[in-house]
Amino acid sequence: MKLFFFITSVFLSLQTLNIKEVRLAFKEAGQNDAKIEAFYNSLDTVKKTDNVVLVAYKGAATAMMAKTKKTIKEKKEGFIKGVELVEYAINKAPNNIEARFIRFGIQENTPKLLKYKANMEEDKYFILNQFNTIKDTHLKSHIKEYILQSNAFSKEEKNNIK
Repeated sequence: MKLFFFITSVFLSLQTLNIKEVRLAFKEAGQNDAKIEAFYNSLDTVKKTDNVVLVAYKGAATAMMAKTKKTIKEKKEGFIKGVELVEYAINKAPNNIEARFIRFGIQENTPKLLKYKANMEEDKYFILNQFNTIKDTHLKSHIKEYILQSNAFSKEEKNNIK
């Protein structure tokens, strides 16, 4: 009976994963460790075979969760695992603006010592060049909001997306 409830809950969580809620959880995860954990847990059932955007968000959640670990080894392994998921998603769909946006957000907010900043300029220009082609108004608003608060975008770049 317990197995039935477990399988049912996993199935329902896959069916009810709302991309708008995932985006909001991603945005809020930077506020504190409890929100990181909630974001991470909400994506627990996502597999590499799922939608690449969800895989990228799971990678972001895994990378963020790494900072809550106790040992340096656990932090490093968690971060690497998260980054691998993000890179996997981008390799599967290199023109997916949301996956690129997720990687950009991670790279902008990652300490230099982790040496995960190589794609920032590439992703930034990809995002800026593709921004006006985004049809999903929620995604467009989500990205715009991030750009406007980001230190990686110039005043002129911010004005161009307003």
